[in-house]
Amino acid sequence: MTREELAHLLGSIRNVRAGILGDFCLDAYFLLDSTTSETSLETGIATRPVRSQRYSPGGAGNVACNLQAMGVKSIALYGVIGADPFGDEMKRMLDARLIDTSGLLIQREQWDTHVYMKPFEKEEEQNRFDFGNFNTLHSATSARLLESLSGALPGLDIVILKQQVAHGVHTREVREALCSLAKSHPGTTFITDSRHFPEEYGPTCRRLSLREAARIARRELSSPDYPEQGEVEQICRELFLRWGTPLFVTRHDHGCVLFDREGFHEVPGLLILSPVDTVGAGDSMLSGIAAALAAGANPHAAAELGSLVAGVTAQKLMQTGTASPDEILSLGTDTDRRYRPELARQRRKAVYVPGTEIEVVSALPRQRRFTHVIFDHDGTLSTLRQGWEEIMEPMMVRCILGDGDADESLYDHVVAAVRDYIDRTTGIQTLVQMVGLVQLVRRFRCVPEQEILDASGYKSLYNAELLAMVRGRIARIEKGELAIEDFTIKMAREALEALRARGAELYLASGTDQEDLERESAILGYRALFGGRIYGAVGDVTKEAKRLVLERILADIGDEAPERTLAFGDGPVEIRETHKKGGYTIGVASDEVRRYGLNAGKRRRLIEAGADLVIPDFCQINRLIPILFGG
Repeated sequence: MTREELAHLLGSIRNVRAGILGDFCLDAYFLLDSTTSETSLETGIATRPVRSQRYSPGGAGNVACNLQAMGVKSIALYGVIGADPFGDEMKRMLDARLIDTSGLLIQREQWDTHVYMKPFEKEEEQNRFDFGNFNTLHSATSARLLESLSGALPGLDIVILKQQVAHGVHTREVREALCSLAKSHPGTTFITDSRHFPEEYGPTCRRLSLREAARIARRELSSPDYPEQGEVEQICRELFLRWGTPLFVTRHDHGCVLFDREGFHEVPGLLILSPVDTVGAGDSMLSGIAAALAAGANPHAAAELGSLVAGVTAQKLMQTGTASPDEILSLGTDTDRRYRPELARQRRKAVYVPGTEIEVVSALPRQRRFTHVIFDHDGTLSTLRQGWEEIMEPMMVRCILGDGDADESLYDHVVAAVRDYIDRTTGIQTLVQMVGLVQLVRRFRCVPEQEILDASGYKSLYNAELLAMVRGRIARIEKGELAIEDFTIKMAREALEALRARGAELYLASGTDQEDLERESAILGYRALFGGRIYGAVGDVTKEAKRLVLERILADIGDEAPERTLAFGDGPVEIRETHKKGGYTIGVASDEVRRYGLNAGKRRRLIEAGADLVIPDFCQINRLIPILFGG
């Protein structure tokens, strides 16, 4: 969807009238802090002090909160809670959001409010306490529940059936009655999200996971995490033919697929660089899909909206968060997605141009005339900064831990978080990475707030160490101790010259600071080949060099720019940005230590960013040029 289409859909949602029948749960978060623990005099066991506590509606309650946050006009709830403080708290929170809880019944015997009590220690969830696992729904309660929903149906655009717990409101009698209601009210859209009984709800749309879909279809996946697209499509087709209603199948961070009357569609997963908490993401996805369908959107647009809602809430840590229209619009305006995860993670599925190491990911560039070619610098052409991760990791760990002593458990936790962050943000501006470091420092709370630096301050610390390494290498080149070829990817200069010979204008775009980029490209002997078209970072996180050069190219050559733009890069940013704008992309999955051969980790990131071809180096430039330019 374009920004305008997304904004229009979000506006239409404000007229939706929704009903939810399901298992209403309460998520209770207890943040533990053992620093004030003491031994109980009565038991001799160490206490587990709670620093803070937080509550939020979960299950069907989370779906309701997500719909309310998106601006849905009216939301009516149909469920059961217990006569206990947890039920009172959940009802209070829902009432505060102006959600209609008149259909939320209290059963005083044999029913506890469903509660997920989640203790967290050092940001890791401990063993959970669950309430409501032994509930029994009385026949009188289910009759009242169904009567309330049936009476409200003429005034509802959509009914969401949320079944989450085995001993909840979705008994056999209730499931059969809901199926009859869906059949007798074809003018109202029903959508089911059922953890235990997804095949029993008749003519309703469904949201389920890929593993659930495979189980229902009685098919074994070739790979639980990265199955072949063909087998996923076959599973969806089989279930659609069985039920005859749109089917939304979620694949965690790999996105969503759907099958409807138009056939099979794929919505790639979102590429999110910040830490994520996927608790409640499925409810968020369901809410976005349901709201869009009720507003009249087609199933593909509904799946896109669902993925955006889930993408917003997944970035809200240790909470079952919601997504506002502004947050959804912000994420959807310039969305980064993860492409071809099954190919990216399984190299055995690679297809090559015969007799070469040129991997073909998407269609070859037939009938395209490239006139503008963009190159990333570090890792694509130059290896002067090879090993930057080995400088950034210990620097970040030191900044997070501060001057205090850290026990082994905390140290290991910080190192793991830093490595994960560096892996996910490889290729973006250093200053943007340092914005993330500020967040990590605050997250671990080892450094007093007044001692935390801003992004520029941390970048200065990192650059001082990195540039010392780079300058040492440059000094050895200038002394004649090392050669230019020791710090460039194999045949990089030959590739630049070959492209120039084909009449292409070359652009160098990098997250490295402008002054350093110009100096390093000159020392390595190819600065002149770019004819002054060199773009580095300018110390402003809002000005991404690689985006700026793409925008300038598009402005310079007009509507034909996407068809005439080619980008080479070893990082996801330049590949992703060119792909989004319709250009052709070549991922350089370089081994920066050997300067030739494939780096499997880079290959994965580049394919997921949208690379059309992948090469390990420029050794086969003479085979690549005819593919790109013909002849």
